[in-house]
Amino acid sequence: MPPIQDQDSRPLLLRGPSLGLRLAVFALLSVVLMVADQRQQYMPVVRSALAAAAYPLVWLVDAPFAAFATAREALRTRAALEAENARLEADNLALSLKLMRFYALEKENTRLRAARAGSARVAERFVVAEILSVDLDPFRQRVLVDKGSSDGVHVAQAALDARGIFGQVTRVGPVTAEIIMISDPDHSIPVQVNRTGVRTIAVGTGRPAELRLPYLPRNADVEAGDLIVTSGLGGVFPPGYPVATVARIRRDPAEPLLAVDAVPTAELDRDPEILLVWFDNRIVEPAQEAAAVPAAAAEPPAAPVGGD
Repeated sequence: MPPIQDQDSRPLLLRGPSLGLRLAVFALLSVVLMVADQRQQYMPVVRSALAAAAYPLVWLVDAPFAAFATAREALRTRAALEAENARLEADNLALSLKLMRFYALEKENTRLRAARAGSARVAERFVVAEILSVDLDPFRQRVLVDKGSSDGVHVAQAALDARGIFGQVTRVGPVTAEIIMISDPDHSIPVQVNRTGVRTIAVGTGRPAELRLPYLPRNADVEAGDLIVTSGLGGVFPPGYPVATVARIRRDPAEPLLAVDAVPTAELDRDPEILLVWFDNRIVEPAQEAAAVPAAAAEPPAAPVGGD
């Protein structure tokens, strides 16, 4: 019969206390440590030392995960910044286009208000005409506008911009009209020097920035910088509207006339729209008006009809 073996087959030296005894010892140790921690505050120092000792190991374990999260956040942030930058650039372009349009509308509004203010005192009515095309012939300074006979436009009608005389209508269609500018070589306009009242004729030269006053005598009182205005003669333009500014005067003792160059006040090569104006051409001479009142007052009453 084989001998009965002990259930614990470990060597005698490795045998220890029973599980119950070890549980009791560890429970008592836990109670003692909790009481010591609560009363004497010994354990925070121990925990701090253990945490400091274990920190390198914790850092090494967490480093790969932290590096991966940082890289992912950096890539996502860069992509988000690039997308936001592209969106902001598109918005900036759209706002710039809108701003340019608003700026153009503001300039157009200011120009139209100035033109209306300049003509409202003597004009019966006016209409704004947009320039559709410009004659490319350098010796024909003419434009086509989008107003015609259906709008009441007629031949020889005055055309102005916000700064002065632009030209006059030469041909009228149902919905368009051709306007000859004052710079056209075939155009001439009666004018006078605003400072002295000297009357003359301004003719076109074929260049939008230059007019010529070829009929001033050598002793005429005219200086550079003088404003040239309409004289009212000819029946197209009323007096006093700006036409040009004297730029150069050349006096040749051998010539009986001055050579005077002037710059148009109207922006002939830049206006996008002009005013077609209907002026009140009725002219009443002050002397005639003053004489008419006494004559009417001195007229005897009519004799009574019939008799006794």
